Amino acid sequence: MSDLVSEFNAYRSKMNDAILADNNKIIKRIFNLDTNAFAEGALDKKTKELLGLVASTVLRCDDCIKYHLEASHKQGLSKEEVVEALGIATLVGGTIIIPHLRRAYEYWDALETER
Repeated sequence: MSDLVSEFNAYRSKMNDAILADNNKIIKRIFNLDTNAFAEGALDKKTKELLGLVASTVLRCDDCIKYHLEASHKQGLSKEEVVEALGIATLVGGTIIIPHLRRAYEYWDALETER
């Protein structure tokens, strides 16, 4: 696993554990809602991950972008599918998201080196 990917996952896991250890009912329910929202339903998981990626990109959340890129990668989405979704995000979000787009490409490349 590349350093970029492993460092992100280690930090995310560590901090999620710290957050959930406080046993706050609201935070735990939001985490649970997030997990359940991306489960198979009327929309398949691949579509939901692409929706999450587009929303995260437009909202300029690099951690969220990484999370959805990795989930998309695990779902077997191709680079072409991911890039098309990122194109929609760029159209909707405008040029202000280009720095996030750069980091998204870098992270996808790191994920691809694991194959």
